[in-house]
Order: sequence, then C-alpha cells, then structure tokens
Amino acid sequence: MLAYALRRLAGALPTLFVIVAISFFMIRLAPGGPFDRERVVPKEITDNLNRVYHLDEPLAQQFVRYLASLLQGDLGPSFKYKDFTVTELIWTGFPVSLQLGGAAIVLSALLGVGLGTLAALRQNRATDVVVMGAAMTGIAIPNFVMAPALTLLLGVYLAWLPVGGWGDGGLRQALLPVVTLALPQVAYVARLTRGSMIEVLRSNYIRTARAKGLPERITLTRHAFKAALLPVVSYLGPATASVITGSVVIEQIFGIPGIGRYFVQGALNRDYTLVMGTVIFYGVLIILANLVVDLVYGWLDPKVRYD
Repeated sequence: MLAYALRRLAGALPTLFVIVAISFFMIRLAPGGPFDRERVVPKEITDNLNRVYHLDEPLAQQFVRYLASLLQGDLGPSFKYKDFTVTELIWTGFPVSLQLGGAAIVLSALLGVGLGTLAALRQNRATDVVVMGAAMTGIAIPNFVMAPALTLLLGVYLAWLPVGGWGDGGLRQALLPVVTLALPQVAYVARLTRGSMIEVLRSNYIRTARAKGLPERITLTRHAFKAALLPVVSYLGPATASVITGSVVIEQIFGIPGIGRYFVQGALNRDYTLVMGTVIFYGVLIILANLVVDLVYGWLDPKVRYD
C-alpha cells in the first residue's frame, strides 16, 4: 500500500505542474495589476515596485523564478498584505476553514448516510418520498440563497443564532454557517447512499444471507453497509477538499476569516502570489483527498488490491 501511495503521489506531480502553470498565466492575463490604485501613483514608484517583485521581467522568466521558489517551499510575499508571506496567510486562515469545512463534512456524512439508508429501507414509501424530496430541494437551492434565508429566519426574526463572525468558533457561532455549508452535501450523500443501498440489497449475497436466517440488523451492518458506502466514499473524498477549501461564499456571507476570504481578496486585488498559493494549496488537498479515498477502498472492498 505504501508503494502504491508513493506512486500515486509521484504521478500527481505533472497534474500539479499543469495547475501551477495554468493559474500563473491566467491570473496575469486578467486586467489590472497588484499595484493599480484608485489614485494616480507616480510612474517611478510603480516601476520600483515592479522591479522589487520582479514583475518587470518577461512572463517566462517570472514563471521559472516562481517554480524555483516553489521547489524550496516558498510561496512568496503577499503584494497587498505587506507584513505577511503567502504561507503565513494560508496557515492563518486554514485552521478556521478546516474547522468549518470539517464540521460540515462530518455532519453531511452522518445525516446523508442515515437518511439515505432510511430511504432505501423504505423504498417508494412516504419516508422515501419525503427524504428524496428534501434532498432535491437541498441540491436545487444554492448556498448563496440558503445562507441569507437561514440568517434572516434563525438570526434576525427568531434571534436564536448569531448572524455573522466566527469568534472563538464556539457552537452557537459556528452552527449557522456549518449547517448552511452542509445542506447541499447532505442531499448528495443521501441520494448516493439510497441508490447504492438499494442496489446492494438486491444482490445475490444479501439474498443468501437472508435465506440463511441472519437477522436483518446483522445483514445490513456486516454485509450491505460496507458495499453500499463505496460510491459515497468516492464522493466524500473530493467533496471534503472542496468543502474545506471552497467555502468562499459562506465565509464571505458570515464574515468568517478563513482561507476562502483570502482567495477572494487576492483575486480582487490582483495579489498574484496569494492567489497562486491558495490554488496550489487547494490542488494539493484535492490530490491527497483522492489518494485517501483510494486507500479506504481497500478497507471497504477486500477485492481491491494495490499490487
């Protein structure tokens, strides 16, 4: 398994290089620059800034310089946050995003698997219709609509929960953004679990287990559950990285100081190094999440081998 993991990581390096290259040139093709301001700055000052940050060099030379720094683990300085490097900014925002996204994905997995299993066991009954109807609603309504609606209802009208900020990340402060971020994932996981569980329950080895007289609880937990989780695990791997690093809308709406806000501000300010750093960080997380999914497959399905 270790050899397989190392091969996967080595094979991911070209993918990461493509991500770096595309991101590097795309952000520089966007109109404006990191030192453009509303008020006019003397050309001498702009030229000095470009020279200090090597922005006066040809793009190819800048790219080679950036790759050399990247190989040394240096993501460069932020153009807008003068006293911070990109690495410092990422590690400042990532714990908050990890706490927010981690709580959302755990809630999604627990609720989604539970509801999906319940719907599969009550197929075509009222419970199944209600669960799947709620799941379709959760998929159809995007976060930027659900977040203001929940804020208005639970925060403004009922005054049960704070409507913004993160504070110390306590339960009351985190509950509203976590639930808002988790709802679409709950819907996806519930639908995947239901479909997979229905297929597994109709398989021959489940019929055999029931024919032998095994209690339904044992049949479900020991024989059906692991097999039904395979497509769910496939989805949860990239979804975990996406939720942890992609909660940009939620962080903006609730004023949460996570890595998503830095990404948005970096894009708006044309902070090239900050945008590049967050994109690379996102890419590495997604690659690692997919690797973890493949390794978990071997535990869930004994037929999977990593030879």
